[in-house]
Amino acid sequence: MKHIAVAEATLEPVAGRESNDFASVTPIHQILAPFPVAYFAAAFVTDLAYWRTAEVMWERFSVWLIAGGLAISALVALAAVIDLVFARQQPAWFRALSYAVAVLLSLLNVFVHSRDGYTAVLPTGMTLSAIVVAILLVYSITAGWTLTDRRHGVRS
Repeated sequence: MKHIAVAEATLEPVAGRESNDFASVTPIHQILAPFPVAYFAAAFVTDLAYWRTAEVMWERFSVWLIAGGLAISALVALAAVIDLVFARQQPAWFRALSYAVAVLLSLLNVFVHSRDGYTAVLPTGMTLSAIVVAILLVYSITAGWTLTDRRHGVRS
């Protein structure tokens, strides 16, 4: 029978580094930000499916996906505020405003989708979904998934 030796782990602080140094920690909102993007993109795909099939199920999926994306966007906003306050971050205004515009358009989109019938999705709902996905694609390509920047003078 083989025995495996377990390495000993120590929790000693690194020399020259404070124990509450959050500068090298990944911001919380950066972890959460991709989720609403996925929800809003999936809502656009279900809008396309509704357009091609006129099956009411796809319209209901769109409403739920947009509502779920909005709920998680609220968590992203809360996490971004926490990161700004506690993690020595500063707002990246262009990124934050583009994300906010996409969320506000999605809020309008969920109201459009909550109407009854074919006009709930076409043409306004699908157009809004496409605009939101385009904004979020530009946001994610140019900025990654962060709404903040590190403050000057903070070492990573």
